[in-house]
Amino acid sequence: MKTAKVSDIVGIINKKFPFGLAEEWDAVGLQLGDPAEAVERIMVALDPLPDVLDQALSRNCQLLITHHPLIFTPVRQITSATSVGRLLLRAARGGLALLAMHTNYDIADGGLNDLLAERLGLRQLRPLKITDQEQLVKLVVFVPENDLETVRQAMFAEASSVGNYRDCSFAAAGEGTFTPQPGAEPTIGAVGRLERVAERRLELLVQRDRLAKAIQALLKAHPYEEPAFDCYPLLNQGHSQGLGRIGVVETPCSLAAYSDQVRQRLQSGPVRLVGDPTRLVRSVALCSGSGASLLKDAVRAGADLLVTGDLKYHEAREAEESGIALLDVGHFASEQLMVAAVQQFLQTTLTAAGYVCDVLAAEGERDPFQVRC
Repeated sequence: MKTAKVSDIVGIINKKFPFGLAEEWDAVGLQLGDPAEAVERIMVALDPLPDVLDQALSRNCQLLITHHPLIFTPVRQITSATSVGRLLLRAARGGLALLAMHTNYDIADGGLNDLLAERLGLRQLRPLKITDQEQLVKLVVFVPENDLETVRQAMFAEASSVGNYRDCSFAAAGEGTFTPQPGAEPTIGAVGRLERVAERRLELLVQRDRLAKAIQALLKAHPYEEPAFDCYPLLNQGHSQGLGRIGVVETPCSLAAYSDQVRQRLQSGPVRLVGDPTRLVRSVALCSGSGASLLKDAVRAGADLLVTGDLKYHEAREAEESGIALLDVGHFASEQLMVAAVQQFLQTTLTAAGYVCDVLAAEGERDPFQVRC
């Protein structure tokens, strides 16, 4: 068993929910702390509020992970005169690092919007607004027949999946020729003599941002001193990721009935509904948090209903004109799923990797809006 560092946690999160997916205006990643510091206990919360920091410090946590960033806009000074400054000073004095996983977690596969869609019983999911399109490269290398499997297995670690299929490759037989020159140290053949070798042409798909690592794996595993390989940028559309989700309900029902289901599944308070309660709901778009900006995308996608939070009066009027129903479940209710999911993901991943680290969930977080009837 081993002790994790802050940088280890950052790396684990970045691999699963890449920070590079975040919207340009967002602030994600490590916001406070030393990447080299040891971490034995982590707390996960939705918001970096004073009582959450108190919990993390009182329970001897070295890292607090939240969905909403504490530092969201540029900070010109850190003093006790501002609420953000007070929290940063308190965290720094207590040795508590702060990390935010915001829109990168919303967008990534298996992130918050997928969690919300699963909780609402939606199927056949796809992104509502594509923000990231995977760029693919075909990597081709020529390998002696006896070394084919060694090189293929090494490259599989960096290869792209094709839909629900991984370890995809193609190999074709052929003949390679070469004449080693003075100074060469050939694995096969001799200097100054033309050599003919039975080889295989091995092809794999690689994400463009992983191409350098794939080539490193190739060079390390290949027996030749100078392996021959080609890289072909592709026009094929790779895997798409983006904001929001759209899917279909298991059983079509009225808007009123579906809104009751949503409220029960999210264990939320009263919800706000825009549209004819008797309308039949088949296709549902959603966006956790404040998703009114995706209203037009939901209309274009043919959704019967958009589920989100923080809707305003004029957005409701626009929905009426556009012929789409709205369901405002509240910002908090649409995002509170994050805490338990991230806690479980990190605990499982860290344990499997051999780290001694406890991951805790913040307690007592609540919706700031109190409804009195």
